[in-house]
Formats: sequence, C-alpha cells, structure tokens
Amino acid sequence: MAHTLPATSKSLRRADLQLALDFVSDLTDTIDDAEAFARCGVEQLPRLAASEITTFSLCDMRSHRRHVVGFPSVAIDAPARASFDRHFDEHPLVRYPAVDGGQFARRISDSVVFAAFRETALYDEYYRPVGIDHAVALPVHVGDGWLVSFVLNRRGSDFNDREVALLDQVRPTVTRLFRRSTMLEQIRRAWLGDAGATAAPLQALSLRLTARERDVLRWVAAGKTDRDVAEILAISRRTVHKHLEHVYAKLGVETRTAAVMRALALAPAPAPAPAPAPEERLSPCGGARSYSH
Repeated sequence: MAHTLPATSKSLRRADLQLALDFVSDLTDTIDDAEAFARCGVEQLPRLAASEITTFSLCDMRSHRRHVVGFPSVAIDAPARASFDRHFDEHPLVRYPAVDGGQFARRISDSVVFAAFRETALYDEYYRPVGIDHAVALPVHVGDGWLVSFVLNRRGSDFNDREVALLDQVRPTVTRLFRRSTMLEQIRRAWLGDAGATAAPLQALSLRLTARERDVLRWVAAGKTDRDVAEILAISRRTVHKHLEHVYAKLGVETRTAAVMRALALAPAPAPAPAPAPEERLSPCGGARSYSH
C-alpha cells in the first residue's frame, strides 16, 4: 500500500540537522548563479539522502521543454532521456504536485507501490535500463505552468522516512534560494552578457516582446518593484502595469516569477565554461552536467 502522509521531522537527530545546515550553507554560496545553484544541489543533496543519480529539472509543463542538470555527468544518456520524455506525463513525481502543490518531498512509492511501478512502461523503458529502482523528489517551485525539483534516484532500498524528513527540512530554504538565484542568473545570462554568458539577444523572446516590454521584464527580473521600474524608465506605474500585462499574455503566464522563468527557458544555452583554475577544482560544486531539451 502506497504512503500518503509526509515523513515527520521527529525522526531527525542533531547530526541530521547539522547536515542540513551544512548543505544550506554551501547552497547559499551559489545564489548569484542559477547553474551553480543547480550543480551544487545535485552534488551535495546525496549527503542528506544517498543517491546514485541526482538531477535538477526545470520543466515548462505547457511545452514539456526541460532544462536538466545531472550528477554524475554521464549517468543519463540521450536515449534514456528520450525514454523518460515519452512517459513524462505518466510519472508519479510529475503528477503528484497537482494534488498537494508540491509542499513536501515525495517518493514514487508514496503514490504507487513498487511492485505495481515495476509493471509500468516508464519503469521498463527508463528506470530498468538506467539501473534505478526508487526516486524521491524535492519540489522547489510548482505553479504557473512550471515544475522545478531536485530528484534523487537509487537502486535497491527505497528512501526511508528519515531521509524524506531531512529533505523536507531544507525544502523551504532551498525554495527561497532558488527564486533568488534564478532571477540573478536570468539577468547574467540573458541581458547583461557577463563572462561566460551569451551576448546575443533572446531571439525567440524578441519576436514576442517589444523593446519596452523587454526593458520592464529585465528590471523585474532584477528584483525591482513596479515603482522602481517606473522611476528607472521614466514612465508611470500604470504604464509599467500595462507592459507587464502584455508580457504575461504573450508569454502565457500569470505572475512576475513565471515571466522571468519563461524568459529563462527561451534563452539559448550558455557556452561551455572555461576550465577552472587549479584552486577552483577543489570546489564541491563543479562536476555536474546540464542539458536542455
């Protein structure tokens, strides 16, 4: 029988809470770069719950376009990703956020017993070839047509209640850090053209938004209020609201955060980063691989 209730934090020990604090501390150091945030998450979350393959996935549920960062970097090849995409809508960890809004970490076994899951096409075509039996998702953002989460995977034993409770312990902070890092990274990659980012305009986005609408969205992504944007662009707050209404309609979203995330999904993939200096190779958050499809 599948579980239905979130794991309780009462099972956590002092040592567990220290692990959670250390993880959050490492993740906080990456908030100026969304890709670094994702890489650090997939490499360091296995400290909280043992995982053989850990991914960070940003999914546009309307188009099914995904940006994924995975660790180890060679764990999931293109054929495996194609198999996953064929059964995307059937996945328990994709379907459950519609029920509870992604408020808790959740295992596949919380939705379907393992014996039944082994009989699905998803397991047969994706999990079995990859060599994985169990998965648990840590939701980061759910809503406005987006599903963003870390997912830990392993073979053998399922994730226990203590591990799920530990993931839930860090979830609120991870969610807040993600929101901050995504906005900052959007500016860095898409508009400011910093080192390592593409300097080309967002071609697909440019076809939809006017120059003034892009200006407004740029400053919204920077965390500015409507009043701030109005002062910066020398326009009225009412005009800012109108531009944002047009942006939401053109991008098919309903909120400021969703507009920024949609712009991120439309951005071209960043160029490969240069090889790190010797001292940078010691960083605990630098060996994951990302891909978009």
